[in-house]
Amino acid sequence: LGSVGVASAESLAVALVEAIDRPFLLDGQLVHVGVSIGIAMAPLNGSQPEELLRNADFALYKVKGEGKGSFCLFEPALAERMQARIRLEADMRRALEVGEFEVHYQPLVDAETGVVTAAEALVRWRHPVRGLIPPIEFIPLAEETGLILHLGAWVLRTACTQASTWSSSIKVAVNLSPVQFRDDRLAETVAATLEATGLEAGRLELEITEGVMLDDEERTLSMLTKLKALGVSLAMDDFGTGYSSLSYLRRFPFSKIKIDRSFVRLLPEDTESAAIVRAIITMGACLGMTTTVEGVETAEQYAFVAEAQCSQVQGYHVSRPLPHLEFLSFLTGMKAAA
Repeated sequence: LGSVGVASAESLAVALVEAIDRPFLLDGQLVHVGVSIGIAMAPLNGSQPEELLRNADFALYKVKGEGKGSFCLFEPALAERMQARIRLEADMRRALEVGEFEVHYQPLVDAETGVVTAAEALVRWRHPVRGLIPPIEFIPLAEETGLILHLGAWVLRTACTQASTWSSSIKVAVNLSPVQFRDDRLAETVAATLEATGLEAGRLELEITEGVMLDDEERTLSMLTKLKALGVSLAMDDFGTGYSSLSYLRRFPFSKIKIDRSFVRLLPEDTESAAIVRAIITMGACLGMTTTVEGVETAEQYAFVAEAQCSQVQGYHVSRPLPHLEFLSFLTGMKAAA
């Protein structure tokens, strides 16, 4: 390419993106190809080939995270961010080995009686230096690296083991990530976990977001059918945030709808949110499904969704997610208050 400046490199990248983005015919089919480009300039971003390639790769990683069809110029902050990511991944692998992860439980209560009927298992990472790391920081990385399969299996096993010691009237809900759901061995993993822990299948609920189902509907139906055959319950999580939720309810074997917290935030004052929540609860009842309202944080919100006859309530108004021993104490306190 000869000697080029930043402006020339950007112009070349734009031209490449536009050229590759044009659809073309392949065996009679119209094909679209996307491209992501990372750029490092010599001597600005390094003088050795290895250094330039590494820095271009840092830039490429950033643009790939933002979606195909663009380019990114390297800047030093990208290297710092990548090094932090590498350190976090190494820490995560070590954490899985030494047992730094723990499962917290957020209670779900019967909207009418206030009795705990289930608990959602939520993974937390207690880092020896950084303290409690929120899932938003490590779950995406676990999915990118494939560590989510190991971590997810550990969460499932731990949740089932601990839930087996609770009252038989309380279910445990476990989230499945898209990476876990694409694992062909998922149903076998769930079956083996239930057998190993002794938890009744009917007390396990698997929560699946709409995004999990977008890739391949036929495969999704096959996997959900296998899971349902085990006797576990299936819940559509974050209901209402996507475009196809209604068609998924009709086609897939869900037994519960979890209404997304975005519809609850403005309750009960916002009339549109109120109408949507009422409509979803009514629809769920007509389909024979239970409904859980997530993100209930005030007494007013609780009163509204209870009056609307939802099945369960979950949120900080009831309780924050609790470590297992605190959750057991919470259950004891609820019994004493009854």
